[in-house]
Amino acid sequence: MLHQSGWGGGVRRRQFITLLGSAATAAAWPLVAPAQQCQKMRRVGVLMPVSEDEPDNRSASAAFVQVMNHLAAASGYEIKIDFNWAKGDPMEIRRLAEQLVALAPDVIVTSGDATMAPLMRLKPKIPIVFNNVTDPVSAGFVESLAQPGGNATGFTRFEYTLAGKWLELLKQIAPHLSRVAVCRDSDTAGGIGQLAVIQSVAPSVGMDVYVINLRDAREIEQGVATFARRPNGGLILTASAPSITYRELIVALAAKYKLPAVYYRRSFVTGGGLISYGYDLGQQFRDTAGYVDRILKGERPADLPVQAPTKYELVINLTTAKALGITVPPTLLSRADEVIE
Repeated sequence: MLHQSGWGGGVRRRQFITLLGSAATAAAWPLVAPAQQCQKMRRVGVLMPVSEDEPDNRSASAAFVQVMNHLAAASGYEIKIDFNWAKGDPMEIRRLAEQLVALAPDVIVTSGDATMAPLMRLKPKIPIVFNNVTDPVSAGFVESLAQPGGNATGFTRFEYTLAGKWLELLKQIAPHLSRVAVCRDSDTAGGIGQLAVIQSVAPSVGMDVYVINLRDAREIEQGVATFARRPNGGLILTASAPSITYRELIVALAAKYKLPAVYYRRSFVTGGGLISYGYDLGQQFRDTAGYVDRILKGERPADLPVQAPTKYELVINLTTAKALGITVPPTLLSRADEVIE
């Protein structure tokens, strides 16, 4: 039997998942444990910074739903999850954040600095579980990683030191390079911090750093074109919401100007990029579901430590390497978790 849709709605079979609404507003995923175990309906609101058409976020959200379905069944409560997709628009992120807080779900889930910051400015009393965030302490989201202290906790995408690894990887795969353009979001602490690490490592590998801000497509195109006028250059795309919004553009520009590029997530390489080293977004959402379940069962975000990934994956696209005239060192290939041919 299908309940009335909305925050109080649900379904009587866990296997039946209904998607309501549109990407511009909210998509509802009603899930329910077996009827004999039913308690009050638990509501979870999810704020995503990009479009639901983005492959990584689509698969990650599906992983979250799957794990929440399992946990709800095991714990005997009904759950209704509403996804809100901002399509990379900062104004839409703010609007959806305000809307989500006003709806007052039991838990808010958010992904990335671009969505977490607007939520925190609203000072909601609702528990928040975040993932895909770079530096929650410096950003003011939590008091410390071990003891978050407030109503928010979650999972970081990496430590800043990983940004230095990207530069080292770029030099390993293309030793002739002497210049690197760092594409970053200048409006977040994460974008500033990643750039700072790369700049600190650059002298040790003989690289000069050039900065391209990810404000809009025109600025990105002009920045890459200007950088590519001189030889021996490569790119590093740092982690941010704009990097997802402009992913196809940046990968295409790297190919157009034959610039070896390092990315922070697998999907850039499956989409034609050269090499990536970073975290598994799907695992972040599966872990997020575990924290949401614990909060719904009575634990406090303040008592749940912020966690970092325990594993990073290295992915190399040999087809792209060939197009760039690059022979990938055997030592690098042997370390790869995945090689695309």
